[in-house]
Amino acid sequence: MVKWLMPRVPGPGRFWITTAFLIGTWLLLNTTSRGEPIVPRKPLHDIPYSLGKWNGKEEPFDNKVMQVVGVTDYTNRIYSDGAGFPLAIYVGYYASQRTGDTIHSPKNCLPGEGWEPVRSGYSVIPLPNGNQIRVNEYVVQQDQQKDLVFYWYQGRGRVIASEYTGKFWMITDAISRNRTDGALVRLITSMSDSEVNAQSRLVAFTQLVFPSLDTLIPK
Repeated sequence: MVKWLMPRVPGPGRFWITTAFLIGTWLLLNTTSRGEPIVPRKPLHDIPYSLGKWNGKEEPFDNKVMQVVGVTDYTNRIYSDGAGFPLAIYVGYYASQRTGDTIHSPKNCLPGEGWEPVRSGYSVIPLPNGNQIRVNEYVVQQDQQKDLVFYWYQGRGRVIASEYTGKFWMITDAISRNRTDGALVRLITSMSDSEVNAQSRLVAFTQLVFPSLDTLIPK
């Protein structure tokens, strides 16, 4: 597990730095809008419902949730391998993040749904093609239930774990490529059969689903 290093800034100082960064991002994205192009893509529902030993079922959001997330396209599924430990995957794609509809970090959404953060870090996952990706590894708890979460930001040819790095590249691509499109990928599974088994499930499933994501999320 790899930690992303950043300068240590006292609590109030970090708050104001983060606030200034977000305000600057909003101003830049709104003042550099030049009619963002619609990037050709295929729907996320083209992700296979059968992946190895896993079989998935769609769990669509209701209208109230859809209004909150503001996605252009999404899929929200529960996959089961028949062993009694299901896995949930959500992929939300935004064609543009200039007009207020932006990707919401699971570190904000999950606590809002009653999940308490336990710890966070990073995992590096080797892919079948020989490459590797770094993703967020996030442990959350609600009552006696603990879940393990993998999530990352994908789009415009990059896979990014860090929220800060993701914002940096969004600004850079808005200026240089007139694009802010991108997706959030989030996987969740229970840790009731141990953290090691939960991590093994998420790694194996990521390796299965990533080739489809790499094809469907515009580069």
